[in-house]
Amino acid sequence: MSTSPVDSEYDIVFAGGGTVACVAAGRLAAADPTLKILLIEQGPHTRDLPAHIHPARFVANLVPTSKVFTFHVAQPSDALLGRAPVIPAGRCVGGGSSVNFMMYTRASASDYDDWETVHGNEGWGSKDLIPLLQKVETYQDEPSAKEENLHGYSGPIKVSFGGVATEAGKQFMETALAYDKKHGETNDPNDFRTINAYARWMKYIDAKSGRRSDAAHYFVYNQDGESSNLHVLANTAVHRLIIKDHRAVGVEYTDASEHGAKVNSVYAKRLVVVSAGAFGSPAILQRSGIGAKQLLKELDISEQVDLPGVGENYQDHNLGFATYFVPDSAATLDVFNANLGEDELKSYVDQWVEDGDGLLATNGIDGGIKLRPSEEDLKELGPNFTRIWNSYFKDAPDKPVMIFVPFAAHYGPVPDPKARYMSMLWYSEYPESKGRLHITSGDDWNILRWAYKRSREIARRMPLYRGEVQQGHPTFAPDSDAACIPRDGPVPIDAPDIAYTAEDNEAIHDFLRNTINTTWHSMGTCAMKPRDRGGVVDSRLNVYGMSNLKVADVRPQQTSKFQTHARCSHSFPSAPATSLPILTIPPLGSARKRRS
Repeated sequence: MSTSPVDSEYDIVFAGGGTVACVAAGRLAAADPTLKILLIEQGPHTRDLPAHIHPARFVANLVPTSKVFTFHVAQPSDALLGRAPVIPAGRCVGGGSSVNFMMYTRASASDYDDWETVHGNEGWGSKDLIPLLQKVETYQDEPSAKEENLHGYSGPIKVSFGGVATEAGKQFMETALAYDKKHGETNDPNDFRTINAYARWMKYIDAKSGRRSDAAHYFVYNQDGESSNLHVLANTAVHRLIIKDHRAVGVEYTDASEHGAKVNSVYAKRLVVVSAGAFGSPAILQRSGIGAKQLLKELDISEQVDLPGVGENYQDHNLGFATYFVPDSAATLDVFNANLGEDELKSYVDQWVEDGDGLLATNGIDGGIKLRPSEEDLKELGPNFTRIWNSYFKDAPDKPVMIFVPFAAHYGPVPDPKARYMSMLWYSEYPESKGRLHITSGDDWNILRWAYKRSREIARRMPLYRGEVQQGHPTFAPDSDAACIPRDGPVPIDAPDIAYTAEDNEAIHDFLRNTINTTWHSMGTCAMKPRDRGGVVDSRLNVYGMSNLKVADVRPQQTSKFQTHARCSHSFPSAPATSLPILTIPPLGSARKRRS
């Protein structure tokens, strides 16, 4: 990576320096040393900073004053009782891969196949993408005993169980298997097809060094030297594209830290790649005159391409969570939530430096399950979801309806920094909710309610359990069987499940409306699908109506009425980031014919 002053012209300019941009730019630079590549990132560098390379410190990055997130505030929603949800997006070199939860979570094979079969995006099926996913990783566990092992063992990104396995994770596995006799155990929940089985959960952490495996360090910062053909410009905001005759020829940018800073220009001889995420990419396009005609007219922006799909189809996984007390002696990540000084953290840091191990080398998530409902669960979920199940899920047995995992810490602001907690986190995998978290039906609430009940039954049987944290649960009537009551230990494994009344269900819905959160999986705003169906880019990532312009973000498009999720932002990117042919570079001097 070069640190020399910015030149006026490059072969390729990346507008955005997040996960996908780092992988794509880094691989292109390594593959062809004659290319001059510039990557422009609005946030700061992350190189070798403890907040990014120490896995457990990710919790400290989530504070409202964080400099490595942009906090997007949505419009208030009646469906959320008037709440205006806040959606953080990574704002640093490496993007989400430098600040996320590091959960190793792959999609189902049918999700990738939907990209190809539903919308005709040739080359995006599972047969094409799984080899690329194998190429990017070094899987630091024993090969799967299954007939086909679909992991990689020589790529730059390390995948392991991380440092110490927390008590919360161990007890989750033991309790879940003892309580839930319907679902067994698997050693590989991320083989593209396994669901309905509890598993230890792997992480994007190097087992040997204990470092976070992120895009910045393993694709960009590893290309050192002033002579490097890859240049990174951090703390710099791309304002808009420079366009001539429907051809992207460069970008305008300013110093992100200085209000009213001078506008600078840099030119691209071959290609401009917009890679600023679900929020940033459509904003850059719209400021450049690429978007819905009426919106551009209202904002007095000169229209380049009437492309109504830009900024539409926003999707996210809906995150629910509930919190429980555990004994003060339990090792949890709450210690990193407590704003301790470096002297107080020294023992953790010393252990990490010495052997890459200890509590600092984990994300606190050591187990989980990708879950589909049983016939009995379908009754709980109601007739509307049963209709959806029959039309979408039933014949795709690798698609889970939700995931839930234990987290060895309090999720969110800590009520008592001296106490110790564990949380259950869950999210719906294919929510109907679209737009600005606008609810189009009640089915998502039913899935989230079901997840709350299932995860609570396991949590209250775990030996660590010392009762619910009232602020982290619904407000049930005092005489309800579901009411949160003080406890000094768990209920027996064979204790009856809590019986919830209709009033209790409404209390759960109110709780969810007050607390439902983002999973930082923002996606869909520059969809890859036909232009006449709201698409923004074609299957080669070319922006419709433009030449020499691509959008490279990890984005799903809509299949049927649901999203196909390519990945979680807790995890690492898949197709666009690891597929160099998608970023085919037009030769110098050519005006590449647009595909439509």
